[in-house]
Amino acid sequence: MFGEDMGNYVTVETTASDADGRPSSPGAINGGFFPVKPGDPPQFPSIVIAVDDIKESADRVRNSGGKVLMEPVDIPGVGKYLSFTDTEGNRLSLLQRSAG
Repeated sequence: MFGEDMGNYVTVETTASDADGRPSSPGAINGGFFPVKPGDPPQFPSIVIAVDDIKESADRVRNSGGKVLMEPVDIPGVGKYLSFTDTEGNRLSLLQRSAG
């Protein structure tokens, strides 16, 4: 569980992870949750795509007609994260896991 400075985000593991932090069982997922706050916009499930290089992947999003919504942010102990919209307006995210 992350503290107040990280929005009280809670990570959840439903399966074991490999050395890179990725689920070791095919088809399994891990993830996390933000608490619901009164007055916040509705929250929906979010697709997060694991990538090896977040800056290169963000460039691929832009070059393919998507829109990167933010600069990568550091999630301590997890990695770098950013959100984007694809060419159809769907919001997705990228995650580059921390080394080790």
